[in-house]
Amino acid sequence: MYGGRWPGPLLIVTGAMHGNEPAGIQALEQVFDLLDQEERARPEFVFRGCLAGLAGNLGALQEGRRFMARDMNRMWDPEEVARIRRLPLAALQDEEAEMRAVLRETDELMDMYPESPLVVMDLHTTTAGGGIFCIATDDPASMALASQLHAPVILGLLEGIRGTTMHYFRTEVLGREALSFAFEAGQHADPLSVDRAIAAVIACMRALGMVAPEDVENRHDAILEAYSRNLPRVCRVIGVHPIRYQDAFALAPGFINFQPVHRGQWLGKDGDEDLVSPVDGLILMPRYQRQGDDGYFLLEVLVPPGSDQSR
Repeated sequence: MYGGRWPGPLLIVTGAMHGNEPAGIQALEQVFDLLDQEERARPEFVFRGCLAGLAGNLGALQEGRRFMARDMNRMWDPEEVARIRRLPLAALQDEEAEMRAVLRETDELMDMYPESPLVVMDLHTTTAGGGIFCIATDDPASMALASQLHAPVILGLLEGIRGTTMHYFRTEVLGREALSFAFEAGQHADPLSVDRAIAAVIACMRALGMVAPEDVENRHDAILEAYSRNLPRVCRVIGVHPIRYQDAFALAPGFINFQPVHRGQWLGKDGDEDLVSPVDGLILMPRYQRQGDDGYFLLEVLVPPGSDQSR
């Protein structure tokens, strides 16, 4: 945790909600080091609000698995959260115990900063390469914040899945001013995903007014802009394939994020079912790993690359 001397937002950044995505944790460690170095080098440095970093699924992280028993980033349905809060500690297993620990930390942080606007940024990576992106909720404030991270903004994804952090950390659920979004920093094993996650956290802090623009090095923007070059600025999800047969799902090899696909194109198989794209669009998050319930998403472009149109 860093900050607290000057009022501002409470920014909670989560990493490793999926245990095979360590880049977010590594990025947070480096962000805290950078802030400490800045404070030592420049006593006049002003940081407004509080930045808190939380590790999500520590058990799965240690095993290098997406999850142990359940996908932790599909458990944040308000009713499921309430159930886990009610369970005796001795009855909690695997992701339930991990989730209770995260809830305890977030409860304590919100109690420490009851008047601060709450922002939750969830850091992820993907099984395929091909570009970075932000996932926004339907809250205009979430869309506006995500649009300042120099990465494509994906809308409508929450309509096709349930139980992400973005479903839970909302004003209407928590009863206090809150917004959330996710940042996907690149492919799991790409070491540069850590650098992109660092740059995204710093860009988020600047957008929230936690650090002054003049205190942010231009190289952080350049990192994000370089990996977003030639990608659409805003897309909307128009299709998702929930996997039916976990042990018999196989996409055709080589798909990457934002790759164009065409109506009628063969994409792979799910059991005996041939997967054929129903539309012309872009593929997002094709699953090339054993765990995970979503095979891929399909996108339509709302704002193309290089457009001057506001997001």
